Amino acid sequence: MGGRGNSNDHVRRHNLSVILGLVHRHRGLSRSLLTRQTGLNRSTIAALVAELVSLDLVMEVDPDASNQVGRPSPVVRPSPHTIGIAVNPEIDAVTVGIVGLGGTVMKRVRYPVDHTPSVREAVDISAAVIAGMRAELDPRYTTTGIGVAVPGLVRTQDGLVRLAPHLGWEDEPFAELLEEATGLTVVAANDAHLGTLAESTFGAGRGVTDLIYLNGGASGIGGGIISGGKPLGGAAGYAGELGHTLVNSHGAPCHCGAEGCLETEVRRERLLALVGLTNADGDELEAALVASTDPAVLAEVHRQLGFLAVALRNAINTLNPELIILGGFLASIYAVDPAHLDGLLARQPLKASRESVRVTRAELGADLLIIGAAELAFEALLADPANFRASAAPSAE
Repeated sequence: MGGRGNSNDHVRRHNLSVILGLVHRHRGLSRSLLTRQTGLNRSTIAALVAELVSLDLVMEVDPDASNQVGRPSPVVRPSPHTIGIAVNPEIDAVTVGIVGLGGTVMKRVRYPVDHTPSVREAVDISAAVIAGMRAELDPRYTTTGIGVAVPGLVRTQDGLVRLAPHLGWEDEPFAELLEEATGLTVVAANDAHLGTLAESTFGAGRGVTDLIYLNGGASGIGGGIISGGKPLGGAAGYAGELGHTLVNSHGAPCHCGAEGCLETEVRRERLLALVGLTNADGDELEAALVASTDPAVLAEVHRQLGFLAVALRNAINTLNPELIILGGFLASIYAVDPAHLDGLLARQPLKASRESVRVTRAELGADLLIIGAAELAFEALLADPANFRASAAPSAE
């Protein structure tokens, strides 16, 4: 009997995880849809939802009955009281955000810096901003942990930053130091991988099983790949470094040791200089690029789009994606003249591969990496909602 009870408990915990995961990813589903998507019966769904409500992880709301026939099913939505914290250190700023279940960004603070922060400086800035944010929260809020989006190579098993070249970090235990500073569980991963996760879950890649995400930021260009509906990480989690694709055999040396990498030819600072900006966020840069009538700006955009097309040609021929999502300043240069890049990609890749691929911009904008990093903070909760609360850190008073 004991073994049978343990088995039943395991099934219940698994089903709670499935239900909470669906509600989180869809930002709310009716009970009837949960029944259809899980194959569980209505009474089981009702019991599981009631348990998640008692844990304050979901809430039930009345549906819009205006277009319904018959008795409408209650809608299960993520609770607003469960939050994850996201951190994104960059060469010109440290951004910290509070994100609710369902990928809802509640607050985002960009803390500019006038020099590339050391690991200790980034930890201290992050910890101070996090302390201030948590002090403003109502005591009902539960903080699940911290997720960090790092512009560099991050070892999957322990979050060690193996190399973040633009930050000048090598083999730095950023996650461990931030955990010591905040008392919260910290998980770190590559920023582009997390952007891929966010866009495939909540953004332009919803429902797409084969896609490439390519992001341009202050620290260079990174990418992520979804293949067959699953993230492609490689043996140690380093896959997707599309910023180091060779695009110019006579190009400038790259910090990685090679020459002519994509991120040596396609660079944010060149765009900032041409439009007269320095420490600007992505929205400001894009607005300036789109509004510019300077021929030099358009010429630089076309030059960068040309090299981007070379990298994407290689990726299309190798990976045969259905969708390419551009984020950060790559989305901005695409916005200036989308027909230019589309025309290059209509000719350069293999015909069979290019026929099915389309290019689009990331939908989540400036919140992209914050939402992606928060997914790390939610991982343990989503995996085992019933047993998570015991290890969750309390909210600040």
